[in-house]
Amino acid sequence: MDLKERIKPISYLKAHTTEIVSSFDAGQDEPLIITQNGEAKMVVLSMHAYQEGKRQARQMQEQHAFMKLIAMGNRDNARGDVVSEEDFLASLDQD
Repeated sequence: MDLKERIKPISYLKAHTTEIVSSFDAGQDEPLIITQNGEAKMVVLSMHAYQEGKRQARQMQEQHAFMKLIAMGNRDNARGDVVSEEDFLASLDQD
């Protein structure tokens, strides 16, 4: 559905709540943008769309954290701030 068709005034939300919920139950995952006095004030999402957005955000955070770890390792390696495998394993045996 075209985005323009998904922008509705708050009075539409009040008058058509049941229809909106039914459209989400029927698989409509497009958000509904609610305006008040001609200004966008809120977005109504299906639970599925909300959960998918949360999942994607969590996945992006995990990817970002992993990329930071790789960058830190590359910096340590470039500085020569590394330990050989033998020294590392020997330090484990000492504990």
